[in-house]
Amino acid sequence: MGLAAKAYLSAEAFLQDYNIDQPGCLVTDVRMLGMSGLELQARLEEMGAMLPVIILTAYATTPVTVEAIQRGAITMLDKPYVEDDLWNAIRRALSTDASERVAETRRREIRHRIDELTPSERAVLSFVVQGKPNKVIANRLDVSVRTVENRRSEIYNKLQAGSVVELVRMVIEANVEELDLHHESQLT
Repeated sequence: MGLAAKAYLSAEAFLQDYNIDQPGCLVTDVRMLGMSGLELQARLEEMGAMLPVIILTAYATTPVTVEAIQRGAITMLDKPYVEDDLWNAIRRALSTDASERVAETRRREIRHRIDELTPSERAVLSFVVQGKPNKVIANRLDVSVRTVENRRSEIYNKLQAGSVVELVRMVIEANVEELDLHHESQLT
């Protein structure tokens, strides 16, 4: 395929050299000396690595296959494998890796923009994504409707959003779980 590839003697050797920000994919075997391919996959998951994994095995069992797939393996191929199946899995893994890295970059950008909001703006955003109208938000925050409108305008500008739908999508996409800064005592 004309791709750069690097081989390792063991999972441990791979982990010593692996940079979590390095794009690509991992092709590993279930049974290896030292750490198994499934243990390596679990370790990468613990590290927060997005690296897609393709697992090869001559000893496929249903529980092993289920575990690999549940942990996010692109596929598990029986050995001896068909070469085209491996190439197709690698193509899919590299495509998945590229897409995930683009999505993660976007999530980080959105989170950064949300982090730039003032506590008052975050409180308004919290109510906006809950679908509350300006009048209700103003009442809950004990501020004027005009103040809510101004904060809302700043939110749209800072987050580079054009609509409420886009704001909600951005909050969901960024996986921001806690916007809960709308405690009335903090925001006057």
